[in-house]
Amino acid sequence: MKKFLLISLIAVFLVGCGNSNSGELVGVRKKTKPFDQPDPYGMVFVPMGSFNMGVGGQDFAASFLTQPKTVSVASFYMDETEITNNEYREFVNYVRDSIARILLGEVNPDKYLITKDKKGNDIDPPILNWDEKIRWNNLEDNEIEAVESMFLPEHERYYRRKEIDARKLVFHYSWIDLQAAAKKEFREGSDYHNASFADRPQGMTDRSVYIHSDDINVYPDTLSWIHDYAYSYNEPLTRAYFWHPSYDHYPVVGVNWSQARAFCIWRTNKLNDYMYKHGGLPIAEFRLPTETEWEWAARGGHQLNPYPWGGPYTRNEKGCLRANFKPLRGDYTGDGGITTIIVAHFPPNDWGLYDMSGNVAEWTSSAFDPESFNFTWDLNPDNQYNAAPTDDPIMKRKVVRGGSWKDIAYYLQVNTRTYEYQDTAKCYIGFRCVQEYLGRQKGDNPKYMSRIYK
Repeated sequence: MKKFLLISLIAVFLVGCGNSNSGELVGVRKKTKPFDQPDPYGMVFVPMGSFNMGVGGQDFAASFLTQPKTVSVASFYMDETEITNNEYREFVNYVRDSIARILLGEVNPDKYLITKDKKGNDIDPPILNWDEKIRWNNLEDNEIEAVESMFLPEHERYYRRKEIDARKLVFHYSWIDLQAAAKKEFREGSDYHNASFADRPQGMTDRSVYIHSDDINVYPDTLSWIHDYAYSYNEPLTRAYFWHPSYDHYPVVGVNWSQARAFCIWRTNKLNDYMYKHGGLPIAEFRLPTETEWEWAARGGHQLNPYPWGGPYTRNEKGCLRANFKPLRGDYTGDGGITTIIVAHFPPNDWGLYDMSGNVAEWTSSAFDPESFNFTWDLNPDNQYNAAPTDDPIMKRKVVRGGSWKDIAYYLQVNTRTYEYQDTAKCYIGFRCVQEYLGRQKGDNPKYMSRIYK
């Protein structure tokens, strides 16, 4: 009897602790600290704002591409520089080592794979063991044979150099398209929005309609230096630009839009896997910026400025050029470079972002349409389309912004729009990532949470 009374008192005490406000609605209280999104490494915060998009330049002849429009943009983080060769190389090495661990796991699973959980249960499929380093110069005989398929075949080797076959560096990735059901309705002519949940067409209620997967080769197209300029001697850049340490901090080029998106997904998983492992919360995904986000970030919080540094001139008061581009009638060396240069060589804009104009142009997530300013919203406007390989080429156009080392000053203007096809890689196009900010403005969450977590 005494034991029963003791248990009852404990139960009443626990219930009372969980509802200490006399039945008032207080939400689900957690014993975790208030969440404040950390500043991602190498990124700067771009606060929310409203601005006149598409004005402030000199696009008179093609003004239909940049009709003035007042828009509002939510807060986000953006890489302070374009993604560099050294940063993208980490992605390539991850894919290389993932493939190697799978192959090595076939002959030595205890070393390169995790096949049991902490309770001794089988893990199927196994998890790659990243704690075990691959010592490429000290592999066992059966391991050498297992990874032989990753290297160039003997008849393709130069002076018997055993090198990784870049064609084998294929990354399998997935992404979520939250508008996929509506797009499927448009293609198939179904009445998705007006039908009840039970009456929606088969496949519209299945979550898999939102999930897409693809396989993509992640190695940059180093031959783009020759393809883009057939009658120009760019062979040294083709041979060394991506892998040589001299170019570590130069912007990566030769990456198409799909490869840039795959990099963002890999980067998201890399950080979130670390957060899960250390008991943290998942962070908002990394992705390419929308066209609107890019322009707002490039303007640095100003209105009507034609360039990230203000305007209207491309030189400062000392006569020095402010970006890496093609000035005057083609003096490529006038800005201190001849093609690309090291990132962050020129001063940043007022948000702290470097090279928003010049050096390399940048991919955005937005699909290009000359009329998109007319039909997109004024709140976080965007026009996205996931083009399939079989789609018409016009559906594969993606907005490119910022101008590059080979462009004249017109393309450096923050409102100038141009495009490239998502499956093409150029020696003058790179990219940078953004990360959504979870909240209104930086610092809001701790201020509010401190009141309710007393």
